[in-house]
Amino acid sequence: MKTSGFMHSINASETPKLLALPVVIIVCALTVVLGGVGGFMMVKKSPVTTNSAGKGVSVQTDKAAGVADKKTFKDSAEGILKEGGLEGEGNFHLERPGGVSQNAYLTSSTVDLSKYIGKKVKVWGQTFTGQKAGWLMDVGLVEIQ
Repeated sequence: MKTSGFMHSINASETPKLLALPVVIIVCALTVVLGGVGGFMMVKKSPVTTNSAGKGVSVQTDKAAGVADKKTFKDSAEGILKEGGLEGEGNFHLERPGGVSQNAYLTSSTVDLSKYIGKKVKVWGQTFTGQKAGWLMDVGLVEIQ
């Protein structure tokens, strides 16, 4: 057979052997399963993980929850966590020594504060100006004391 510069004949004995389809499927399935198990084990190993920006650390333990980012959540307060804000400001408040005027009113988009009602806690967050509340804080981290 005569061949041109662009084409040549293919000899069947020169073609590479391909893996059988069942072998390819088994290798892919094993890769997915082992990747999933490895990822699960890494997450379960530690309750602390850094976020993608490297700022702050996400914490989820029996005694603490939230994001430990001291640049964003500079302010802190301690007290007994109670349900209820002040005239629409905050969903919770901390009862602190000194009476009602010392209460810190709280809201949080990061932590489910309802899990800590009735417990003595320390919270870290960012203070905002409230219309009614003397102290209004968006909580980023809560820790049972």
